Amino acid sequence: MSRISDVFAGGHKALVAYVTVGYPSTEATPEIVPFLASLGCDIVELGIPFSDPLADGATIQKASFQALHNGVTPQVCLETAAQVRQKTDVPLVFMSYYNPIYSYGLREFVAGCAKSGVNGLIIPDLPPEEGTELEALARERDIDLIYLLAPTSTEERIRMVAGHSRGFIYLVSITGVTGARQALPQDLEDFVCRVRNVATQPLCVGFGISTAEQARQVANCADGVIVGSRLVQLLEEPDWKTKVRGFVGELRAALDSA
Repeated sequence: MSRISDVFAGGHKALVAYVTVGYPSTEATPEIVPFLASLGCDIVELGIPFSDPLADGATIQKASFQALHNGVTPQVCLETAAQVRQKTDVPLVFMSYYNPIYSYGLREFVAGCAKSGVNGLIIPDLPPEEGTELEALARERDIDLIYLLAPTSTEERIRMVAGHSRGFIYLVSITGVTGARQALPQDLEDFVCRVRNVATQPLCVGFGISTAEQARQVANCADGVIVGSRLVQLLEEPDWKTKVRGFVGELRAALDSA
């Protein structure tokens, strides 16, 4: 069991929150993450800003652009994670595209993650066929490399990801980019069941979840919910703590009642 997979022990429904490192400011992230943990978030994804975030919608693209403007680099993200780790023991997962990690140096980056107290990596544009080197380096440092599956994934792809993903498997609820949506796909439960028939890892669903009712629906078939865009939007508000407390509280209550 890893620090991340421990979260799901006893059938606990995990609430995974996403924030972009350095948004709305570099000083804000070390304050935001412990606050989210105190509200009941079980895992926090730290987004490493990138200039070409192909899987992200307008909200996270905007946050990533602003973070880059604020001078956030992979090195700054590692330093920020270390600051966060001093304030909370919540599992931390870097969400990054492959290019910034490759440019930094795979071995150096993984070593930096271990030193900073990061527990996992999610890399949307890294398929398991091409993740062998990074996967091996991560295992050496007891860092979970978490792979993604989409509703269009074939049975062969599901088996491959189930054979390589650690911590949990990230299920993309829709074919498209991140962003808050009015409704979940009608075939989401079927998708989760298809993966459940093959994989033994916990299954967390992300992309498009923005309400407590949607979170409850997801928790009825999956092991966790990932919320990003709506949370990032609330961090822009002057009274963000009040807004985030209410939003996360509703999500936590919905998951606990599922």
